[in-house]
Amino acid sequence: MIDRRLFTHFDWVMLGLVAALVCVGFVSIYGATHVQMPSVYKKDVYWIIIGSCLMLLAIVVNYSYLERSAYFIYGASILLLISVYFIGSSFGGARRWISLGFFSLQPSEFAKLALIIMLARYFNEKQVPERGMGLKDLIPPGIIMMVTFLLIAKQPDLGTGIIVWLIFWSMAFVVKIRFRVIAGMGAVFAGMAPLGWMFLKDYQKARITSFMSPESDLLGSGYHVMQSKIAIGSGGFLGKGFLQGTQGNLMFLPEHHTDFIFAAFAEEWGLIGALILLGIFLAFVISGLNTASSSKDRFGFLVAFGITSMFFWQIAINLGMVTGMLPVVGVPLPFVSYGGSFLITSMISAGILLNIKMRRFIF
Repeated sequence: MIDRRLFTHFDWVMLGLVAALVCVGFVSIYGATHVQMPSVYKKDVYWIIIGSCLMLLAIVVNYSYLERSAYFIYGASILLLISVYFIGSSFGGARRWISLGFFSLQPSEFAKLALIIMLARYFNEKQVPERGMGLKDLIPPGIIMMVTFLLIAKQPDLGTGIIVWLIFWSMAFVVKIRFRVIAGMGAVFAGMAPLGWMFLKDYQKARITSFMSPESDLLGSGYHVMQSKIAIGSGGFLGKGFLQGTQGNLMFLPEHHTDFIFAAFAEEWGLIGALILLGIFLAFVISGLNTASSSKDRFGFLVAFGITSMFFWQIAINLGMVTGMLPVVGVPLPFVSYGGSFLITSMISAGILLNIKMRRFIF
């Protein structure tokens, strides 16, 4: 029998925020693709339906099962990432997708959520010293993260790899790390930065150099950012109007329905529309943090915080990327950018947040 308290404590506000973001996403994708790529927005309808069903499942099934299944979920995500190298499909020099006939699965998107669940179980079981974790304490969870990171980076997928790193450190910081460890590792990473440059692909190096000076290669590596700025700026205060943007009709900006969809949205809806969208995202992140703080157990807190940090970093990096404040690393905007695996993972993650929130008083 269903406990009535589940409905009493259901977070209808968060559900409304998710619904609003999904609607904004569909409207933006339609506006960006209805002229040149109508099949894209039609496929997006299927992703929304599938994502909604899986989000409902994530809400209904008690999140405590995630803790029990953490090793299986994490192991399955690793096997999927490995299988990409054997049966994966290549596009644009990257091998990230597994073709299932009627759609392509991107395992790296699900791997982010699997990593959060696995780290939440590990940190929940780990007895953290009062002073915080030392270097030795970080080795086991670091290995868990590095396996996922290396498999994703090899594809290559720098954007998702960065998100994996940020999820790990966000969760580790909230668990608590000794200050001297933070300072020491910060110095080590800073010293290793030149070495990391050597392992970047040529196009990744070009993205970073174009971030420093996009005007130096306006028709090459700096083209995306400059066109994105033009689109955002041309929207003005109120925008050009729905379906009136150049990105949807003329497609000057590549990836305007995926990584750079915020530019297409801002062009049509202007500063007012952009601020409203940012307000919805801010309310969603605050709601996620509230879910974490009010969770009934440590595992729920860690999962909710990990998921919220994932959304926060994806939003922050995408907005920084399309406005030229950060290098272009290929991070989509949650619920808004087109992408089946990305949208489904986002909706499942939101479902888990709702699950944790409504069970905070159920023992």
